[in-house]
Amino acid sequence: MNLSAPRIGFDRFIQIDWAAAALNIRAGVAGLDDLNARLDAAGLGVEAKKKTRTVLNRLWLEPRSELVDYADRGVAIHKTQPDIPISALCWGMAVATYPFFGKVAELVGRLSAIQGDCAAAEVHRRMSEIYGEREGTRRMTNMVIQSQASWGAVQRVETGKRVIRLPQTSIDNDALTVWLIEAAVRYAGKPVSVPNLQSLPVLFPFNLTRPLAYLVANSPNLSLRSESPSNPFVALR
Repeated sequence: MNLSAPRIGFDRFIQIDWAAAALNIRAGVAGLDDLNARLDAAGLGVEAKKKTRTVLNRLWLEPRSELVDYADRGVAIHKTQPDIPISALCWGMAVATYPFFGKVAELVGRLSAIQGDCAAAEVHRRMSEIYGEREGTRRMTNMVIQSQASWGAVQRVETGKRVIRLPQTSIDNDALTVWLIEAAVRYAGKPVSVPNLQSLPVLFPFNLTRPLAYLVANSPNLSLRSESPSNPFVALR
């Protein structure tokens, strides 16, 4: 076992309607009873329900202190733009909150970039290199891929042995575009090249259609850093 392996955190299958319910609770348009009813309807046992709630708490209900403002800005987008895809908001929050979720997303996005699909075994192999050959790494990777399928990003075929990208969701809302870019920068933990924003593997389910450099330059939460005129970087303020 790799004792220095990072924590997994996102260790449960999360249906999109559960994540959406948690978002709506934070937005003040739903109550905990709605979420609990959904979890009960799924037939979760007491322990499974508790662990699922733990993931949802970090995702939306009780985000880490450094992500409270980020979560609230996502909620504000949801409240003012109700047609915004729920999956995009949940994806951004998951990427910013859970490095394990982000790494699976990055690997699936990178490995499927050319042919549109990849072998689940290759994702598992690479996750084990990072998180160690410990009990749970493979199972939790499956949980994330299964969740990403529920969120409309991928389809699992051949009894889960292959992962296929589904058509991208076009993002043409300026606020959501900048918010998703911020999620990617938070996940990376360092500035990200602006020319690479359009094809970041971690955001593979989304087609960012807006002028990205312009939006970043005008964001109160992001800043442009230029090491050369042809390769500016985006960083957190």
